[in-house]
Amino acid sequence: MRHRLTSGVLLITLAMTACGTDTREWMKLNQTYTTAEFRRDLQQCTVKGKLDDDCMKARGWVAVTPPKAEQKKEDPLSLPAGRSPRR
Repeated sequence: MRHRLTSGVLLITLAMTACGTDTREWMKLNQTYTTAEFRRDLQQCTVKGKLDDDCMKARGWVAVTPPKAEQKKEDPLSLPAGRSPRR
């Protein structure tokens, strides 16, 4: 019984942690860097489990993949002629 309870708590904790992780990829343009440098900056820019974008950008990092909260903007050139985007 005790083993099941411990396993259950562990699974719930892992699920909650996985939902809050930032899955964006970061890189530095026109600069060489190591994995250790990235991990150091990532750790120093993470406060209370949330990544501070401005901190990463100040250190020269650029987000390669957009965060989930950002919505894609419609390309006006991809719309049929004479149609405007919905508002």
